[in-house]
Formats: sequence, C-alpha cells, structure tokens
Amino acid sequence: MKTVLVVEDSRAEQRLIVSLLQQSGLKVALAESAELALTWLAENQQPDVIVLDIIMPGLSGLDLCRQIRANAQLKNVPIVFCSSKDQEFDQFWALRQGGNDYITKPFVPNNLVQTVCKHLN
Repeated sequence: MKTVLVVEDSRAEQRLIVSLLQQSGLKVALAESAELALTWLAENQQPDVIVLDIIMPGLSGLDLCRQIRANAQLKNVPIVFCSSKDQEFDQFWALRQGGNDYITKPFVPNNLVQTVCKHLN
C-alpha cells in the first residue's frame, strides 16, 4: 500500500485531505507541522508522496521542502504543495524550491486525489 505524508496545520484541511486520500486506498500519515514531519521522516520508511502546506507556524513548507531535497535518501520523494497562496509567483517559487506539483486551496477534491496519484506512478 502506498503511503502519503500529509503536512498540514489546519484541522479542517487535515480531516478533508486525509479522508480523501484514505478513500482512494492510500495509507496516510499526518504531521501537524514541518518539525513533526522531520521527526516522522527520520523515524519511518520514506513515504511515496508528501502533500505539503506552505504557511505553517515555525518552519514553513518551503523550508521543509528544501531540507527534504537536501537529504540524499528523501530527495526524490514527490512533493505536492497544497496552499492557499494562489498567486502565479507563489506557485512558481514553490516549484522552484523543489516541489513537483501545486494545488491551490480551496481545491476540488478529485483534483487533489488525481494529482497525488499521478505522482505515485
């Protein structure tokens, strides 16, 4: 079973994203901050995809992305940003930092699932 690590600080978004991905047959791990995601990544097998918010307290999603890309074991894990930052430059910058895809909140549920599944294959 494929594993998706969701890094999201909003409880409502957590519930929605986790539910959608689980209904699609994926195993989902949840980290409520970038710092907790780093701990999870150090203690568990590498996920197949990471769904990552950008704006979070403490370490941002962009900072976490750069740390993941600098890690030899994790650098090839696909990262899908899921953020309320909806300007074209925000998307450009997130992808420039190492993201593989970008979804703007609020998102169409099917688009999230399709985007994540695209990076599983």
